[in-house]
Amino acid sequence: MLTRLTELVREVAQTAVMPRFLNAAVSTKSDGSRLTEADLHAQALFAERLPQLIACPMLGEEMSADEQLAMWRRHAQSGLWVVDPIDGTNNFINGLPHFALSVAYVRHGRSRLGAIFHPMMREMFAAEHGRGASLNGQNLPLRHAPKRLKEAIAGVEVKYLRSGKLASRMQTLHPFGSQRSMGASTLDWCYLAAGRYDLYLHGGQKLWDYAAGALIYEEAGGRLATLEGDSFWSGEHVFKRSVIAGLQPDLFERWLAWIRANQ
Repeated sequence: MLTRLTELVREVAQTAVMPRFLNAAVSTKSDGSRLTEADLHAQALFAERLPQLIACPMLGEEMSADEQLAMWRRHAQSGLWVVDPIDGTNNFINGLPHFALSVAYVRHGRSRLGAIFHPMMREMFAAEHGRGASLNGQNLPLRHAPKRLKEAIAGVEVKYLRSGKLASRMQTLHPFGSQRSMGASTLDWCYLAAGRYDLYLHGGQKLWDYAAGALIYEEAGGRLATLEGDSFWSGEHVFKRSVIAGLQPDLFERWLAWIRANQ
C-alpha cells in the first residue's frame, strides 16, 4: 500500500504540480494566504484517486474550515486521508525550489501511512506505522545528530509562538548552533527524520502540516512533545498543534528542558 501511495504522489506531482511551476494563476483565500490553480488541481486529483487505494474520504487543506472539522469528527476514527497538495505555496509562487506534496492516511486519530515528495529534489520520504521510515528506499535517519546542543541545527518558526518571552529568548539566547526556517513545514519534518536538522520548534501547525511528517519523523526514531505537554498525539488542538522535537534522545531532552525553562 505504501508503494502504491508513493507512486500516486509522484504522479500527481508530475501531472498537476510541476507543469504549473512558475506558470500558475494565483488567488488569495479569505484568511489572506495565497492559493494557486496547481493546489486545486492536485487536491482534486488526490480526492479522485486516493479512495481507490483505501476507500475513505479525503480532508484537504483547500477545503473550508467547516468542511475540515466535520470531516475530522466524522471519519478520524474510521479512517480518512489528510492532504496538503502543495506545502510551501509561497515558495512555489515565487520560484523558490522548496515545496512538497504531503499525504497521510489517518485511523483512530493517528497517522498510519505517510508520504511527502519534494519534486524539485526528487526525494520521496515515506513511512508506515511500526515499519520505519525511508528516503527513496533508504532507511532513515541518514545521519545522527551531534551530541552537543551548541552544535545543533534547529528548524525554528517563531511566528506562531504564543509566549513572547520564549520568542524573545529564542532570538537572543538560543542554545543551538544555527537556525533555519524555509517555509515548508512538511519538509522540516523530513529533514529532521533524515538528520539534516537536529532540533525543531513550531508554535502551531495545521493537521495537514504534521499528519505525514510527524509519522515519518517518529518512525525514524525521533522524539517529540508540544509546548503544552509531553504527549504530542493526545492533545486536543488537532488543527493547530505545537511541536518540540529532537532526533537524538539526549539532545531532545536538553532542548526540551531549555524550552520549558524559558516559556
